[in-house]
Amino acid sequence: MAFVEFRDVGKTYHMGEVEINALHDATFDIEKGELVVIVGPSGAGKTTLLNILGGMDTLTKGQVFLDGREVSKMTRRQLTDYRREDVGFVFQFYNLIGNLTAHENVELANQICKDPLDATQVLMDVGLEHRMKNFPSQLSGGEQQRVAIARALAKNPKLLLCDEPTGALDYQTGKAILQLLQDTARRTGMTVVIITHNGALTAMADRVIKVRSGTVAEVTLNAHPQDIREIEW
Repeated sequence: MAFVEFRDVGKTYHMGEVEINALHDATFDIEKGELVVIVGPSGAGKTTLLNILGGMDTLTKGQVFLDGREVSKMTRRQLTDYRREDVGFVFQFYNLIGNLTAHENVELANQICKDPLDATQVLMDVGLEHRMKNFPSQLSGGEQQRVAIARALAKNPKLLLCDEPTGALDYQTGKAILQLLQDTARRTGMTVVIITHNGALTAMADRVIKVRSGTVAEVTLNAHPQDIREIEW
């Protein structure tokens, strides 16, 4: 059994009498420790897929497994625990708490999960050892995103899900964030999934999942993933 299994997953939203099929017949596997890029145009179903994998949304049909547990059969309470303990989230916008320092934002993870990492060490790992006492308003966009990544990593999750994590950043800063994610996957063996519309980023991945028109159109493996520093777009 693969670490992550998506099996014929579909998601239908009902808006009055209108049905919207956001996802249909989506199938793929992810192995433990892989860095995965999910790529596709806006509206293709990428975020719906990520929300189902992360337990933020439920599916209409199909099955989803993480590390042998069937996420698609979890109750609402079980999904809350799943999001809290098994999954780390990084979004385009950083969602930091403005009146807490960088260190305090990361320390929040210590209060909600069973086996957290040390907040100071994680902030050092992401290169913010000199910014721990700063508030979000005193940090650049790239530094705020590093805090958000550190907060997700401090939960010590089985799976790190990143939805357009560089979308609000300039080119060089975004590239540094992608380098951090790639280095984290290699150093810790954490399974990292990055959603993007930027096809150039597929070269950095162990596995590429292409989403088109609400389903998984193609899954490919990279025998030799490139270092993000070597990729231009």
